[in-house]
Amino acid sequence: MSYEKDFRVDGKDKFQIKDWATAPKEKVDDKKIKKQIKKDVKQLSEYQEQLYAENSRGLLIVFQAMDAAGKDSMIKNVLSGVNPQGASAASFKQPTSVDLDHDYLWRIHQETPKRGEIKIFNRSHYEDVLIARVHPEILTTENIPGITSVKDITPDFYKQRYEQIVNFEQYLTDTGFTVLKFFLHLSKDEQKNRFMRRIEIPEKNWKFSESDVKERQFWPDYQKAYEDAIQNTATKANPWYVIPSDDKWYSRLLVSEIINERVKALNLSYPVVDDARKSELQNILKLLQNEKE
Repeated sequence: MSYEKDFRVDGKDKFQIKDWATAPKEKVDDKKIKKQIKKDVKQLSEYQEQLYAENSRGLLIVFQAMDAAGKDSMIKNVLSGVNPQGASAASFKQPTSVDLDHDYLWRIHQETPKRGEIKIFNRSHYEDVLIARVHPEILTTENIPGITSVKDITPDFYKQRYEQIVNFEQYLTDTGFTVLKFFLHLSKDEQKNRFMRRIEIPEKNWKFSESDVKERQFWPDYQKAYEDAIQNTATKANPWYVIPSDDKWYSRLLVSEIINERVKALNLSYPVVDDARKSELQNILKLLQNEKE
């Protein structure tokens, strides 16, 4: 089974969010899943070492989701075996005054991976076509030419932003950076259950924010915003993966399998040492072997 194909949206067909499941179609075995994820983590660790050693390509993994979909735990579990020296994460919240003095992709580009690195975005440049779609008044405070009120924001504005994002991601791809985009697709009922657990379980109280419930009132608007964003930015080179996320372990399995499948396709390898360098290394080895205590 190729999870990469089963959950990929690449723009060929019209994307409708209602057609995509939020839960597994069959009962899943958590023990088997955890065992497979452990194997995937080990494999990704090996790939990451090759990526780091090769130092010519990079990997950007983007996670987008509604609140409580499990982004943080996804990152913790799926990327637990990656060497911190070659991986890092970034989270994008409300833009600062410095961010607003630049174009909206400026702060994103500051955080893209270096060659040889895996970078994880916990939320991303898509916030600018998601939360801004639901709360367009935000845009009136961002010093954008021609936008002083919500009335100034037309459908063409978002169409242009989708095109800019597609071009930005294609630019990254063309210069050696693989972009993997995951939408953790959560049902409204499951979100409610997770919010309630955050209140009922003392150890989870810190995770709960009243703003989460406030944003929940805009559920249909967010679903529409995600649908439009995915439809307009999914391409053959940089598809979206829509991951059913009502079951956390199942979603982690899908993500870990897809990441490994895509990274495997890069055909990474350790740098090849030429004959001259091999000869130098042999001379160094002899010196070490003959070294006196």
